[in-house]
Amino acid sequence: MSARASRLLLAAFALAVLVDLGSLAAGAELGHRIAKPLLMPLLAAYAATRGAPRLLIAALLFGWGGDVFLLSGAEWAFLVGMGSFAAGHVCYLVLFGRGRTSPALGLAYGAALVGTVALLWPDLPAELRVPVAGYSLLLTAMAYRASALGITAGAGGALFLLSDTLIATGVADWPQLPAPDFWIMLTYIAAQVLLTNGALGGLGHAAAGGQAYGERRSAV
Repeated sequence: MSARASRLLLAAFALAVLVDLGSLAAGAELGHRIAKPLLMPLLAAYAATRGAPRLLIAALLFGWGGDVFLLSGAEWAFLVGMGSFAAGHVCYLVLFGRGRTSPALGLAYGAALVGTVALLWPDLPAELRVPVAGYSLLLTAMAYRASALGITAGAGGALFLLSDTLIATGVADWPQLPAPDFWIMLTYIAAQVLLTNGALGGLGHAAAGGQAYGERRSAV
């Protein structure tokens, strides 16, 4: 697709971000409910114009499903939304492949996972403890593996983990920052943007590297 289409979709996404975050900062719930469901479809459409692989598009659209269900305050909707996000993390994990990552970073993420779940566990509703723990394991694995594509995707994975941890602390009824939904959405949107850009750039670099390696091999 044309570069003009990419620019238009990116501008539409940026506008939706501004409306969503501005609505949350101002306490305008209606604006948030209108803008939030537009975010991931616009980002996915933009990524598609950049030649994004299907797994990246799927991850973003599963994120959209999670966004929509989490607009409801019902417990069943929270579980379905968490499941949709989990499916997106699986897409990201497959997309990231088996690139090299830092063992020290893996240990840090593992410690953060165990510590966070242990602290949250007593304050979570009993019926949500196991689902939240399982989801946290998958999310942490995604955040760690994102670093295989470079610092941009790695930062996106870390922010996704931070955003969902903020959600979990709210479910556990811990003290919250002022306007907690604003910070949740800010970190979440930044995470998805960084994961998208990191995946597009990282996968392109990997493909170019593989092509160059093949050319060197064929020249030997």
